[in-house]
Amino acid sequence: QVYVVFSEELKCWCRALIESVRSQADHYQLGCFLVDYAKYCSVASENIRVLAGAFVKIPYRAKKCSLHCTKPLTLHLDFCENTAKIGPAKRWDTAAIQHFRNLL
Repeated sequence: QVYVVFSEELKCWCRALIESVRSQADHYQLGCFLVDYAKYCSVASENIRVLAGAFVKIPYRAKKCSLHCTKPLTLHLDFCENTAKIGPAKRWDTAAIQHFRNLL
């Protein structure tokens, strides 16, 4: 379901999908994907609203996507055998993400 959240970074209300919820001392922190800006942000629970009728039907300007058949790789170091091999990883490391963004 799409909600409306206030983005502190953009200083405006944006449509968002809620990705995660984290409990804080006095409120909840929501991890959101802004569907019109293709950005991830963190929002306090008091800055979320239900999306009103007609706005639900407006198509998103951004869509989540992934590269077809592209899996993350990482360098595995074995200090005992003094070797380094490239192998599969569970997630992309920050250097690979930054390199990809620079290419775009």
